[in-house]
Amino acid sequence: MPPAKRKAATASSSKATSGTGQRQSKLAKENNITAAEEAEIKEAFSLFAEPMDGEREGVIPIGDVRRAMIALGIPPKSNAELREFTSILDPEDEGFATYPSFLAICAIKLSSRDRTSEAHMREVDEAFALFVGRSVEEIEQLYAEENDEEEDYQGQQENKPVITLAHLKRVAAVLKEESVTEELLRDMILEANGGAGVGKGVRREEFDGVMRRAGVWR
Repeated sequence: MPPAKRKAATASSSKATSGTGQRQSKLAKENNITAAEEAEIKEAFSLFAEPMDGEREGVIPIGDVRRAMIALGIPPKSNAELREFTSILDPEDEGFATYPSFLAICAIKLSSRDRTSEAHMREVDEAFALFVGRSVEEIEQLYAEENDEEEDYQGQQENKPVITLAHLKRVAAVLKEESVTEELLRDMILEANGGAGVGKGVRREEFDGVMRRAGVWR
């Protein structure tokens, strides 16, 4: 994880003020985006916004939704996805979308982009590699070799490293976490892998999910 950029910033305050010097609005918090991301969304919205009574930010014509999302770098993947978005944004077929609903759709797209970005996966691989005692290059190569054929896929999963109880014990010892019991470590594994068994360990995608829920990354 990169070091904090501000000396006295906590994890939550750094997310709240990231990139703009402004705190998150209530709307940004509800949609789990930073103040900087909200500013980008608002700017794209304002490019196509039209005034409307009762809407402080105005509204955006449904026909301009795709162009606004393109301006943000998160265009709909297909016409089907665009139709899904517009049906959510304009359920009454009134021909426009409000700012809060547009922001919510963009927040979902931003989150999806972050989850699958190359930079994020590199971060996941680096952290996972530390736990399992392998190199980042090994982890990346193993997951790059995935095959869609079921027989090959099952074999590939068996050959991939997982975070085991022994790995967690080693990390706890290195961190001098003497209060962490073996029972707690077992519970951590079971929570991460959905109760599949302590012996199954924690796979990379399960590790990613745990870290997201803990707020380490989005």
